[in-house]
Amino acid sequence: MVWKTIGDPIVNVSSRYSALNVSGMRMVGFNNIELISDRSVETNFREIYEVKQRWPDCAVIASLMFDTRERWHEFVKRSADAGADGIELNFGCPHGMCERGMGSAVGQQPPVTEKIVGWVMEAATIPVIVKLTPNITDVTFAARAARQGGANAISLINTLNSITQVNLNNLVPEPFVGGLSSHGGYCGPAVKPIALNMVQSCAADSEVRLPISGIGGISNWSDAAEFIALGSTSVQVCTAIMHYGFRIVEDMIEGLNDYLDAKGFKSVTELVGKAVPAIQKWESLDLNYKRIARINYDKCIGCNLCYIACEDGAHQCIDLVPPNGHGLGPGRVPGKPIPQVREADCVGCNLCAIVCPVDECITMVSINRGQEKMSWSDYQEKVARGEMKPIPAHP
Repeated sequence: MVWKTIGDPIVNVSSRYSALNVSGMRMVGFNNIELISDRSVETNFREIYEVKQRWPDCAVIASLMFDTRERWHEFVKRSADAGADGIELNFGCPHGMCERGMGSAVGQQPPVTEKIVGWVMEAATIPVIVKLTPNITDVTFAARAARQGGANAISLINTLNSITQVNLNNLVPEPFVGGLSSHGGYCGPAVKPIALNMVQSCAADSEVRLPISGIGGISNWSDAAEFIALGSTSVQVCTAIMHYGFRIVEDMIEGLNDYLDAKGFKSVTELVGKAVPAIQKWESLDLNYKRIARINYDKCIGCNLCYIACEDGAHQCIDLVPPNGHGLGPGRVPGKPIPQVREADCVGCNLCAIVCPVDECITMVSINRGQEKMSWSDYQEKVARGEMKPIPAHP
């Protein structure tokens, strides 16, 4: 368990939260303008002590945010005295605290990150995790700075700067406070792709080489498994628990155990980083590799979303043709034209499979064209040597 960040006495505003809802799904994205814990330092440390007394086998991490070297020293020591098993340094809050020279104001400046981590390590007797902000051009620079400062681990991502919505009646964004609002911190399922990218970047960076606690939109066991496969040695869950309650963690543990058993892994550590090498620079990808879309007409419901998406938003390689004896899938109208992929023109973009509302109705099939693998650099070299002509643009 990671404690809500402890710091100077804080007075929070009302209201504090807003959300992005999509097609009936609530809290796809979650925004907050809440600051750190508004309870006293004494209350927080007393409760950390009580929790450790009641659950001594459960790890408790004290999250901290302060400004001066002396105060960092004081509260690092107080965290250990309260029984905390580790400390997480909050260098990521994108609102409220950064205006005071803390939070993301620290995480966005690698030299400042390194300096403050160094202060903390002077007094630390328990492991120190640095929580990184995603509101930065390249998170690996901050991760490297954390390592150089002596950190034992990093966690990422913290929340993203956001405005989720504008109330079109009063023209003030939500949440509003006395007719005004502020940018907030964005989290929830919508940030997962950004978090996965940043976690993998740190896991693959030879200058980081630190354990990673993955954060960002983790709502079920498969989300957790993806973070672990991209380099996380632990994961953190907050928004999903706010939405569904603590019991979802039990489901996540059970699901992850089942997955590990099915894949033949003896422990979760065998999954850590397994997917990291699969992410390479674009220039390394095989230009001769080919995939095309194929439609299973037994599953097709005749919505023709694939045709519309391909015609209006992609490569115009799906036609509407007479059924010609194809079996009818559920809900199909007899005699209604059906989508048909012109395989010779399909570029394998995946859009039709993505928009199709029926699982495995459209699949992407690899085509063996008998050509050797060719990266972008290989292609450029062959053109320069006159061994091949430049590939013509798609007609």
